[in-house]
Amino acid sequence: MFGCMTLEEAYAHCTELAHTHYENFPVGRLVPAGLARHVHAVYAFARHTDDLADEGYAAVHDFGERGLATFQPTPEERLTALKKWEADLLNPPAADDPPILIAVRNTIRELDLPLSLFTDLLSAFQQDVVKARYVNYAEVLDYCRRSANPIGRLVLLLHGHRENEKLLASDAICTALQLANFWQDVSVDLLKDRIYLPQEEMAAHGVTLDDLKAGRATTGFRHLIEMQVERTRKLFAAGERLSRELPWPLSWEIRLTWLGGSRILDKIVDLNYDTLHERPKLSKLDLPLLLGQTVLSA
Repeated sequence: MFGCMTLEEAYAHCTELAHTHYENFPVGRLVPAGLARHVHAVYAFARHTDDLADEGYAAVHDFGERGLATFQPTPEERLTALKKWEADLLNPPAADDPPILIAVRNTIRELDLPLSLFTDLLSAFQQDVVKARYVNYAEVLDYCRRSANPIGRLVLLLHGHRENEKLLASDAICTALQLANFWQDVSVDLLKDRIYLPQEEMAAHGVTLDDLKAGRATTGFRHLIEMQVERTRKLFAAGERLSRELPWPLSWEIRLTWLGGSRILDKIVDLNYDTLHERPKLSKLDLPLLLGQTVLSA
């Protein structure tokens, strides 16, 4: 399908993808021109992998009469697509090499990026297909280690920051962002039959699956979410210094992201920890405030 695509064409494909999709991590608009293509390649890899895990659409090139809107791949088909994607990353196919992989492999070589960060991402996405419950908090943290932390580490490494202290601070922020998203999206994830609240902690607070499905924001549920919010704040606090140790504009991007995640936690508190009936999210009014706080803290 792709033919003999040049390296330049492969990077152009990634850039187009980065500029036509919205995400919550940097996509190369505020980086030096020579670095932008590498950021786009990493972004495109993560975006495509996410699509394979959540919808599987990217694994299919001909939808036939069903069309994209009605195509519903099975978990087995999604997992097969993810495993093939990983195999193609590690062992380039003889023909029809996807442009994203052409570009990202070159980025890995040029910038000496750990391949483990990419395979960790792949393992987390594969887990999403087959695992919908988490026994304890340690399992949730392990998922975050592979699903969120690699993105933060890659952002730092792409910009030439390899100090272990910075990488660990980034891990704290990225895990906190992932956790904040989980507590924010309890009702949304339920629609996908996913529950990231630790099962042992649900039981300890008297929260059942029936409570969640019925939308019962019991006292136990609110206390459970309160506990999650407080432990997530501690992770944000552990990574707060990172933005002060980075040059502009990366420092501003990290600080704005940190403030946005912290604001989501504030909004959960404002809802009295009831994220079953309302999904807290940042509004247009929040953005000027967060930008102002970013500038003042720089």
